[in-house]
Amino acid sequence: MSAEQHRACGKAIVARCAVVTLSDTRDESTDRSGAAVKAGLAAAGHAVAHYQIIKDEPSDLRAVLTQLLARDDIDAVITNGGTGIAARDQTIPVVESIISLPLPGFGELFRMLSYEQVGAAAMLSRAVGGAVNSKLLFALPGSTKAVELAMQKLIGPELGHLINHLRKA
Repeated sequence: MSAEQHRACGKAIVARCAVVTLSDTRDESTDRSGAAVKAGLAAAGHAVAHYQIIKDEPSDLRAVLTQLLARDDIDAVITNGGTGIAARDQTIPVVESIISLPLPGFGELFRMLSYEQVGAAAMLSRAVGGAVNSKLLFALPGSTKAVELAMQKLIGPELGHLINHLRKA
């Protein structure tokens, strides 16, 4: 089957997604990055089945991800925030410990595309993605521009295709 045929199969899939923002300061009215994830999902024809903002605490994140990834009505979880290199940024170690099948190409492509926008500062991004059993998990930076980039160029166009592969596994 060609790449185009694989993508065509995925276009019929409406992914049911959870959006989790990690922030100690944002609420729903100020969560521009969470809103950008939701808008990117809608633009790609996918649905938001769950949305929440949690404190930037590793134990809280682990508990929320465990609950969401166990739900039958969730195909993918997309987080934003806590991916930088400050001591407080612990999202990536938590997410990487949960992912069973990493998608290194996601982070590589994200940083390549980010480089076109922000130059060498793109190396600060630790964005990751992968599969957890038959579900997807992506961790995006908290920057709204970074979220828009990931949703428009990477996650939005390929989410159905990826889920289609995981359902066949």
